[in-house]
Amino acid sequence: MTERIVIALGGNALQSGKGEATAEAQLNVVKKTCEHVAQISGQGYEIAVVHGNGPQVGRIVMASEAAKDVTPSMPFDVCGAMSQGYIGYHIQQCLKYALNKDNRNIPVVTVATQMIVDEKDPAFQKPTKPIGPFYTEEEAKELEASKGWTMKEDAGRGWRRVVASPIPKRIVEIDAVRQLWDRSIVITCGGGGIPVVERMDGHLEGVAAVIDKDFAAELLAEDVEADILMILTEVEKVAINFNKPDQEDLDHLTLAEAARYIEEGQFPAGSMLPKVEAAMKFVRRFPSKKAIITSLDKAVEALAGETGTVITFN
Repeated sequence: MTERIVIALGGNALQSGKGEATAEAQLNVVKKTCEHVAQISGQGYEIAVVHGNGPQVGRIVMASEAAKDVTPSMPFDVCGAMSQGYIGYHIQQCLKYALNKDNRNIPVVTVATQMIVDEKDPAFQKPTKPIGPFYTEEEAKELEASKGWTMKEDAGRGWRRVVASPIPKRIVEIDAVRQLWDRSIVITCGGGGIPVVERMDGHLEGVAAVIDKDFAAELLAEDVEADILMILTEVEKVAINFNKPDQEDLDHLTLAEAARYIEEGQFPAGSMLPKVEAAMKFVRRFPSKKAIITSLDKAVEALAGETGTVITFN
């Protein structure tokens, strides 16, 4: 039976840290990324792709705010939808090209994906995700008063808007994703999904938030009953004592080991922690399955068991 993989692409899969923050520069990075994804597909796996959008949605918000005297600024959820569209377009175009080079005529489709979140999620009471440009303290106070934004000082560099990062609860378009799965490669839950809350009458309403794409990918993996959740990032393996003389790269992690390392504070909250927590959630839900955390360029080798960190129930 063909194995199903949900692939979560980290920021380095979309943009080089040393390159310009332009659409053209992103497209060049995505071309290389899609060669690796096409390789995985070429080995017979059925795949879906989830991507982040942190830098991109921040720039869209900045552009919208900068042009507010010319055209009305867009709400944050709309900016998130815009980022889904243009990142999905880049992946769609490049992945289709990479597949065609291998004479594999597989449709690639992007689904604009909404993600239900709980408006009572504690994250809304304590926004932590910085987005958009820096402001002076005076400008920040004015924005708090006029727009109701939450503004926080950011390491002496100025004030920034911060938004919530709630836990994803339900993928609105999951039925469409399931129907597309057997006949195409689906790019979905981009940027963690467009965050929406469900009202009593079933109406969906967008909210200002950024959902962690690793948790979104994990929920997708549960919903399609994937065999493997693969989280691709900048490092080949998860490590403890990271960047210290006694750094230890880990080939394997059980739930118990991962929990212990989290308790020790081994995984930074803004980078490796959500990846490990998402992997743990997946194998807790499916004890016989596994999650893999590795770098983009080692993805094929990791699937062959040659590298990466494999997370299992025990």
